[in-house]
Amino acid sequence: MRTLFTALFCTIVVSLWAQESSAPPTTWPQEIATKNGVATVYQPQLEELNGNTLSGRAAISYKAEGSTDLDFGAFWFESTLDVNKEERIAIIQDVRVIQLNFPAIEDEEKLEKARSGLEAEMNGWDIVTSYDHLLGSLADADQEIVMESQLNNDSPEIYFRNEPAVLVSIDGEPVVKDTDDKKLSYVVNSPFFLVRDNKTQNFYLKGGEYWYTTTDPIGDWDATSNIPRDIASFEEKNRPESSGTDSAAAAMDGPPAIIVTTTPSELILIDGEPDYGSLEGTQLLFVKNTESDVIVEIGSQKHFVLLAGRWYSSTSLKDGEWDFVDPVNLPEDFAKISAESEMAHVLISVPGTAQAQDALLSQSIPETAAVNRKETKVDVNFDGEPKFEKVDNTEVAYALNSDKTILRIQNKYYCVDNGIWFVSSAPAGPYEVSDTRPDEVDDLPPDSPVYNTKYVYIYDSTPEVVYVGYTPGYMYSYSYSGVVVYGTGYHYPYWYGSVYYPRPVTFGWGVHYNPWTGWGFSIGFSYGWVGWGYHPYYRPYWGPAGYHAGYRHGYHHGYNNGYRHGYHNGYRAGYAAAKRDNARRNVYNNNRAGVKPTSRPTTASRPSMKARPSNRQNNVYTDRSGNVYQRNNNGQWNQKTNGSTRPANRPSTQPSTRPGSRPSTQPSTRPSTRPSTQPSTRPSTRPSTNQYNRQEQLNRSYQNRQRSQNNYNQYQRSGSGGRYSRPSGGGARPAGRPAGGGGRRR
Repeated sequence: MRTLFTALFCTIVVSLWAQESSAPPTTWPQEIATKNGVATVYQPQLEELNGNTLSGRAAISYKAEGSTDLDFGAFWFESTLDVNKEERIAIIQDVRVIQLNFPAIEDEEKLEKARSGLEAEMNGWDIVTSYDHLLGSLADADQEIVMESQLNNDSPEIYFRNEPAVLVSIDGEPVVKDTDDKKLSYVVNSPFFLVRDNKTQNFYLKGGEYWYTTTDPIGDWDATSNIPRDIASFEEKNRPESSGTDSAAAAMDGPPAIIVTTTPSELILIDGEPDYGSLEGTQLLFVKNTESDVIVEIGSQKHFVLLAGRWYSSTSLKDGEWDFVDPVNLPEDFAKISAESEMAHVLISVPGTAQAQDALLSQSIPETAAVNRKETKVDVNFDGEPKFEKVDNTEVAYALNSDKTILRIQNKYYCVDNGIWFVSSAPAGPYEVSDTRPDEVDDLPPDSPVYNTKYVYIYDSTPEVVYVGYTPGYMYSYSYSGVVVYGTGYHYPYWYGSVYYPRPVTFGWGVHYNPWTGWGFSIGFSYGWVGWGYHPYYRPYWGPAGYHAGYRHGYHHGYNNGYRHGYHNGYRAGYAAAKRDNARRNVYNNNRAGVKPTSRPTTASRPSMKARPSNRQNNVYTDRSGNVYQRNNNGQWNQKTNGSTRPANRPSTQPSTRPGSRPSTQPSTRPSTRPSTQPSTRPSTRPSTNQYNRQEQLNRSYQNRQRSQNNYNQYQRSGSGGRYSRPSGGGARPAGRPAGGGGRRR
């Protein structure tokens, strides 16, 4: 059996580095040939993700030279998970082998020696896999997804137009501020260029290539070409570098209409009269000539629109008169929409679909980074003396007049900036990287403007480095009633003293979900209308927090001559266009000093032996007891034992060698007094395998693996796979990280 263990050990360790650094993440299964045979490791099956601690199991096999028989087994592991969703990679590191189950080895002492030896070697290695494979495997885990219950789902003001129009958002009544020479004033509480000539009291709006004027900024606007010299000069001097129109705007016949709103609103543009198309296999229609998601149920004649992940319904396409529809109350036919139809993307917002499940699972996966205590700094500014407001029913107060998120908790001051906790004894600082996360933030309600800070975590620390992460809630993505929605739905008051500090908003930006990159947005027919650079004191999250223009193509007048629906050709379309600005969605990718986001390890310390992708099918699984099964081409399951095969529905005559509980054989390196700040997403007790319908469990694992492989393949075909932009030194773990890896959230 020594030969078997040598081969098995080499397979698991070396397969981690089967491909060159420029290649896509590892595919499964992997094998390594030795002089005595071939050993194979199959795709890991995950059991739990708690914070950044990942546990799971994997099936393994060994075929001796000259033999026709395969010996099968399984091992269980715990590890630390690092993720960079934008680069579509997941790194499983600090692997602890909890148990090895190999029926061919009957001597328990030898089995334990093999386990401990395997763990000692694997602990220094990083398993690189694709994010899609991680997501598919996580679908098998005992993930209890916590749904938000206090979001505000009231309908925004909904405007329908069948001619080109732009929604110009102002955060409440216009607030104007004089320029230094007092000749002009500009509206500070809007990201649009809204300027007043103080002599004539006329307002001017610049959008793309067009100018408009009015005497009432929240009234009607008229297109104009007569621009005062001071106004034109002010616009030119303060024009942001990113300003400009997109290709859709360039195709416009003339200036679009202007709709000014001071409350949460959305604009739905239809190119002429609605052109309805059918959705095969359903009693549903969809509006073809719009970039928005508009579906009609034939029986009830109700229209449904999807805004920021929320459904609203009405009997007509009119302004207002829209009611929120809880996702669980959607018509049954919504779940029957084909994954290849033009409206397949809405399946993400239909409870119970595979697409919705993937999106929900993604909510529990953190973006991670290592933060150098000495190098990482934050500067905090206040508009006057610090002013704090207490959050009702909590011990948390937050700063009203700062350019950063500042919390006062137990006479300490915490700054949460770009997914990192900082701490200070004074509100203005100096601040240093914190290695503790205050428990009190877990009590924050969604109607608090600092609610998102509860989704920023600290996993571990050393004297030099703090390991941090955030889940999508920090970027205002939440699980609600079986789907993922954007924003809390609450309208938070801004601060205005001598400067203007806005708060994130839910509506007004055409927020929509992309299965590969998460939330993106569009604001009518031209992204170039937004000009944050016009405002010297803008807060960097005006609008959707941290998100950039998505993959919708914008308004194309005359769709019969080339109009493109943003999701044409089904659920997986549109990825390539979504890649732009992708890295910016991960706040750790902003080149901040001392912050090292997750990236693919280098080849510097790889072993000389190399695993290779196996030509075997990735169709071997292990159940929760360690029994190994193979799915044949007819969809039947066969249990794999030592050199033999039997149908899966035949009871096993061999008891499981896996104990009911799996105590760690390695002391934890994490302080035992650091409780999790968030309840585990895994149920406290797991039903025994006998309580599961094994065949259903195996079928579910197969379906999840197939779906993840399809998503991975689509990503590779999109033209982005394999072109990973990673820091050259991105691989090795920083020195000094505890061997036990990342702990629970704290």
